This record gives sequence, structure tokens and C-alpha cells, in this order.
Amino acid sequence: MPPSALPIADPAPADGLLPGSASEGATDRAFGVYLHVPFCRVRCGYCDFNTYTADELRGVKRSDFAGQAVAELEFAADRLGRSGVPHRPAATVFFGGGTPTLLPASDLVAMLDGVRRTTGVAPGAEITTEANPDSVDARYLATLAEAGFTRVSFGMQSAVPHVLATLDRTHDPDRVPLVVGWARDAGLEVSLDLIYGTPGESIDDWARSLDAVIAQAPGHVSAYALIVEAGTRLARDIKVGNVPAPDDDLQADMYELADARLGEAGYGWYEVSNWARLDAAGQPDPLHRSRHNLGYWRSDDWWGIGPGAHSHLGGVRWWNARHPAAYAERILRGDSPAVGRETLDDATRRVERILLQVRVRDGLAIDTLDADARIQVAGLIADEMVEAPAALRGRLVLTLRGRLLADDVVRRLT
Repeated sequence: MPPSALPIADPAPADGLLPGSASEGATDRAFGVYLHVPFCRVRCGYCDFNTYTADELRGVKRSDFAGQAVAELEFAADRLGRSGVPHRPAATVFFGGGTPTLLPASDLVAMLDGVRRTTGVAPGAEITTEANPDSVDARYLATLAEAGFTRVSFGMQSAVPHVLATLDRTHDPDRVPLVVGWARDAGLEVSLDLIYGTPGESIDDWARSLDAVIAQAPGHVSAYALIVEAGTRLARDIKVGNVPAPDDDLQADMYELADARLGEAGYGWYEVSNWARLDAAGQPDPLHRSRHNLGYWRSDDWWGIGPGAHSHLGGVRWWNARHPAAYAERILRGDSPAVGRETLDDATRRVERILLQVRVRDGLAIDTLDADARIQVAGLIADEMVEAPAALRGRLVLTLRGRLLADDVVRRLT
């Protein structure tokens, strides 16, 4: 999802054409499409994503959004072709936000059809939407499945009412089993997404949420530590003492509990904050992993559609105008909606590759590290932060301790 503050970089060209470097090695990388739907019913106090409630959208109609997104898809396909980027149909399509399911199901279907007509969708593609438990019903989910959606990621966050209230989440925890059942009946793969470390959340509260997730037997679980982002209402409440700041030690305990409980229930981590149901070989099943998010962690290519959406092709990164009105104005003019672009140098790409790939269970190839970084591997093994057997096979794979201290591992390697 797009961050709240855009980086400082060069202006993006209005014609949207890409430099030749964007196509280098493209056929070796997967291609995905991300569609950012920037609408929410309420603004959660912890969230700094590029989202807007109805009161913040005067002069902007949600009903116009699907048409604007399809127009950007047409623009993207044209510019990819004119820039000489080899055609690759989307291996993954991801609708994020915001709450994409605040739009009618027909709008999401229209946008997916737009992807099919423009970039194309590969056979067996993973097609996901995020959803709040109170934003869909059985008919809505069935409509998505009939249109080709394969997966839904529900923002459950917690099973405990007082935790949900602190996070400004509006759904009733009892609704989660209903929406999971409806999704499963429609044939959709289900992910349940959690947040831990909310002010006032105890370890027992967290255990209750984990038990509630496990009881639903989803194929995939995400669990992210609450981060206090500058400029959010939560940050202001903490600053004035209305609520306590998240406790790092408690969050570490919560992570360890999640890994243990999920492991006992037949899940394995495949990225620091993501677990998938195990396959017959005892490994996180590729069928249950988020292939779209794996594309981010592997530095694959994707085109981001919508206000504030980020894109990346071959080390060229750009981002769209943030406000829906500014985005729509550019789309209606036929200009690129992008406002900034940067081409990453080799050193930056190396650091980002380490930062992202070290987080995945498949690990980082040690022989791709420079000499100084390779010297650090023995110390990381001694400090029980990476797995010794994997290192002997040439892969740097984090231990549980290493996952808790992943930022420190990255610093030592870069």
C-alpha cells in the first residue's frame, strides 16, 4: 500500500514513457497489477495509508473511480508497449486500500475486466481483494468469485472488542466466521489479517485473537506489529498521554506466541509477518501464500493503479498523485497520473534486495552478497540469528530470534 508521505525524487514525465532500463531482464521477473481503492467508511486512528472518508471527498464521486482506474490501465498498457517493455500478462492482481469492497462488486469486476483487456491476466493468476468483515455479504463474495477473483484478505485485526475499539474498527468480531464461511462457499481462498501490540491489548487478548483465527482454518494468516506512524491520531494520543505507546518487549512476546500457536495449528512462516498452511512436505504451501506480496519482496515488477499508488519496473519506481481529485484530473487530461519517479542505482538496489529478501523463508543467496557482508554471516550464525544448516547450503535464512531482530540483520549485511 502507498505510504502517507511520498519520497523526494525527479518529476515524472507527463507522457509516462519509461527508460530502456525498465525492460532489462523483464522476462525473468513476474508482473503484477495493484489497484489502490482509496475509500474508507471511517479513518482508523493508527492508519497512515492514502485513504479518504466521504467527508474528505467533496467534489469526488466514488462512482467515477472504476472508469478512472480502467483509463489508467489503458494508459499503462500503451506506455509499456511504447517503452519496449516485453508483454507479460499479470500473474497477480491485487485490490487494496482503503476498503475496495466499499465499491459495488460490479465496479471491482469492471476493473478486473479492464486488466484482462489491457495488460492481460495469466492463466492461474492470483486475484485478491482486501475487505473489511462488515463490507461484504454472501452475494457480494459470490459475484467476485464468478468474475474470476480467487482470494479475499479480511482485515480482522483482533477478536477482542476493546482492541477493535482502540483501532477504530467497526465490525463485530462475531461476523468474521460468517464472512469466512461465505468466502469459502464461493470458492475463494481466505486470508485473515491481524495487528498486535495495540495500546491496552494484553497477551491474553492476543491469544484470544489467535485462537479465533485458528478456529476459522484460513489458508493464510498475516500478523503485523502495530507501528505508530507520525501524523496519525494514535500518535497524537500517545504524545499527550491519552494511551500508552506500544511496548516492544510485549510485542516480541506476542510475535513468539503467534509463531508457536500457528505452528502447532499447521501453519509455517514464509515471510516474517506471514504464515501459510503447511503442505504434505511440512512446508508453507505455495497455494496458500500471497503470490502478489511475494512479488514485492522479490523485487518483481508491478504497475500500481489509483491515487498514491506506487509502481516498479526493473529498478524504475514511480508514484501517482495522492488526492483522488488530482489523480482524476490527470487521467481526464490523458496525462500520466504519476508525480514523481526515480531510477535506483546499483547500490540502492543491492540494499533493497537484502532488506526484502532476508525477510522471506526461502532466504537470501549468500553468494550474491559482497565480501564485507559475507564476513558477517559467521557472526549471525553465532548470534543465533540465521540458520546454520541453511547457511551451509548457501542460503541466509532467519531463525525466530533473527525474525525478531530482522532490522539488525539487515544493518549488519549492508
